Amino acid sequence: MVRGWILPVVFLACGVAAAFRQTAQGSPGAAATYFLVFLLAAALLSPLVFPRSIGAAEARRRSEADGRPIVYWRSGCRYCLRLRLRLARDARRLHWVNIWQDPEGAAAVRAATGGDETVPTVVVAGRPHVNPDPDWVRSQLP
Repeated sequence: MVRGWILPVVFLACGVAAAFRQTAQGSPGAAATYFLVFLLAAALLSPLVFPRSIGAAEARRRSEADGRPIVYWRSGCRYCLRLRLRLARDARRLHWVNIWQDPEGAAAVRAATGGDETVPTVVVAGRPHVNPDPDWVRSQLP
């Protein structure tokens, strides 16, 4: 769980440092701008952007029951963020598994990708798809 927050905390710290420096140089407007930009980047890279993750076993059970795809992801992955943002509201219609929180999910991704933890890996009807196009994922929703 801690690993997913390292990058957002680093961005937030950089934002505070940049804002402090700009304030010390007499530019409060620039300080506010820097801080807001780094805050936005930290928020986008945090686990908060993604729907609540569940375990891999629970995701498989739910997927079998409702036919919705499973998305294996991790914090800080720009391709996962791209998928999440392009799906917009439809993202809540998928089952999300954070591989950094769930070892079984990480093992499922390694099995699907030949030993790598390449994410996002989307499982549709038991078949894995590595880094699929978000429009294709949307078309797979029931």
